[in-house]
Amino acid sequence: MRSSLHIFHMRNVNPSRAPEVLALRRRSIAAKQIIDWFPIRGVPRAQLSTKRKVIRTHQIEMKRSASSISKAAPRTKKPRPEVPEYHLTPSIRDESGEIIWPAPRAQIERARNLILECASAGKKTLIVPDKDADGLTSGTILQKTLVVLGLKPELISAHLLQKGSNIHEEGERAAMAAHKPEYIFVLDQGSRKGPPVIDDPHKALIIDHHWALEDDFPEGSDHVTACNSPPVATSSLLTYHICSSLHEKVHESCDWLCVMGTHGDLGNNLKWEPPFPDMKATFKKYTKKAVNDAVSLINAPRRTATYDVPAAWAALTAARSPSDLLKNSSLLAARAEVNAEVERCTHTAPKFSGDAKIAVFRINSAAQIHPVIATRWAGHLQSPKLEVILVANEGYLPGVVNFSCRVPRSARARDPPVNIIEVLKGIAAKAPNPTLRERLGESFARGHKEASGGIVPKAEFEEFMDILEIGKKPEGSGSPKKAKKAASKQSNTLMNYFGKQAA
Repeated sequence: MRSSLHIFHMRNVNPSRAPEVLALRRRSIAAKQIIDWFPIRGVPRAQLSTKRKVIRTHQIEMKRSASSISKAAPRTKKPRPEVPEYHLTPSIRDESGEIIWPAPRAQIERARNLILECASAGKKTLIVPDKDADGLTSGTILQKTLVVLGLKPELISAHLLQKGSNIHEEGERAAMAAHKPEYIFVLDQGSRKGPPVIDDPHKALIIDHHWALEDDFPEGSDHVTACNSPPVATSSLLTYHICSSLHEKVHESCDWLCVMGTHGDLGNNLKWEPPFPDMKATFKKYTKKAVNDAVSLINAPRRTATYDVPAAWAALTAARSPSDLLKNSSLLAARAEVNAEVERCTHTAPKFSGDAKIAVFRINSAAQIHPVIATRWAGHLQSPKLEVILVANEGYLPGVVNFSCRVPRSARARDPPVNIIEVLKGIAAKAPNPTLRERLGESFARGHKEASGGIVPKAEFEEFMDILEIGKKPEGSGSPKKAKKAASKQSNTLMNYFGKQAA
């Protein structure tokens, strides 16, 4: 009977596998008989069902306890590295013991004198602000200051640079000269040595906070810079500091612009504590949420593929408070476009340099989203060796690669601190071809020590990447556990087991 039952169940089994299947079923039946008989031998039939339930419950509990033991203990989450508060960065002091902040006093006084001279001269004036929230708010603060000091609004013009350009390009110099200004104020544009802002007679003042040497300014210009006065102030904060003492109305009409520009560069978690000015009254008038939302809206147009900076400038100069910007339809549409593009590109996987110090993300977008993605990843990616997040955008401008670098959060408390500018220059210096550094151009490794980048030709960028040895793992970096696991292969497999039974 049992043989016929086996034959009945094995009608649909492949004949070549019949011996294996038959052996498996016989062992299963034998095991069941042992389990049914051994634990309950001598027990009356009436108690059999109860006893079997107890046995089965005991088996289930044993399985549960075994599975709970086999589960590895959950890993404890690594604490985020503590980053010193920005305002606590040690300041430099002069001979009298006073801190030099937000810029050297002599530079600040020269800047104030030139602004007063411009307002009283009643001549054509040109403001050249950078495209981001810090630059645009700096220009707006200066414009409002000149107006309250008596300069007629029709004498003030603004020049906004083209996408990917700088004030040293001949096309930009010609466009600025077309305004025929006698006074030119360049704000937050970065600083580097070059010819005069324009060739015609003029007086120029550079207000900036990007890293620069003493002679890294246009020929014949005056300058005030915060780059050597830590904690480094933003251009908007520096401009506000210069202008607020020139007229009482500057404080009441421009304080929110100062906060906007500063949050745009230093983030909205900045603590307004000394040496930063007391802005408690400002935050009573305008909520931090409104200010921070206004920052993202003003930054959006310059990040779009159309690079609509004029829309941001027009909205900002017409606004009387952050709430005026929150209802601007063109700014809202620009932010939606940028957010969608960031979401498309932000999940790009990183590749690491051979020494694991640099994480490289390569994207292709007509929008200026590489700085946003670099900032995002800098807050999330962690490694004991990691020093720089580099996001390269090959689609922003034809023929060149625009890249942005940030120091990851895990490396911000390093001593000595990570200096991205020096890191980038050090890599270029290792090139087999010594001409690489020159070919990378003047727009390589510009900006700040903590937030740098560049615009370089594609061929030279690939040479730069070759030096990093992207994707190459350091010798001895493999996991010993994985190597051990690969070496010891399992010998008792299912097929080996059935093979032994058949034998």
